[in-house]
Amino acid sequence: MRQTILFLLAAVFAGILLWNGATILDLPQQVTNVGAYKIIYFHVPAAFTAFTGFVTALVASILYLATGKLRYDAFAAGVTEVALAFATANLISGMIWARYAWGIWWTWDARLTSMLVCLLMYYGYVMLRQAITEPTQRARLSAFMSILGCINVAFVYQSIAWYRTQHPSPVLGFREGGGMGPGLETPMYWNWLAMLCLATILASVRMRQGEFATEIDSLRRQAHSH
Repeated sequence: MRQTILFLLAAVFAGILLWNGATILDLPQQVTNVGAYKIIYFHVPAAFTAFTGFVTALVASILYLATGKLRYDAFAAGVTEVALAFATANLISGMIWARYAWGIWWTWDARLTSMLVCLLMYYGYVMLRQAITEPTQRARLSAFMSILGCINVAFVYQSIAWYRTQHPSPVLGFREGGGMGPGLETPMYWNWLAMLCLATILASVRMRQGEFATEIDSLRRQAHSH
């Protein structure tokens, strides 16, 4: 059943990406005052996918603290790693855009810097899990790290409205001051759906790997005990 769902998600992902990619390529080369604007069709959905993953991991982490069940911790860990990959893609694509639009790869803009801090916090989460071998202690500390990380995620999201500095203003219509021309905003949401499908696939595979690792570790401990 799991494999069937994953295959369906992969088909949806590929279908949307091909169909929506053709739509994006057909858009005018320049319709906004933002240089190389088409990269936002990957830059923004990557951020939304990452934030969706971080919030999902937060819920799982809180459930672990409430119940003590390690399956919630394993779920949170798998989702966080995948969300971190999308957050990294968001930052890198933003740097590529900045090189085209501003002539620089990086500037210590408040919004860019807050995203960098967010990434560093979640990379710290991953490093923490690798450093601690005792499952309960690892799960508890990881849960607290997830909570702290999501506080920063909320700050990054709101920083678009709070800081009108070098980084462009919001581009999506549901945010104050945002909005694109007719037909320009919808492809971004389709790409977000495609990325959510991909993230679900990756998270499922990662959690399956975690299950195998746990089983192998359990067998190894049993072998050493005899």
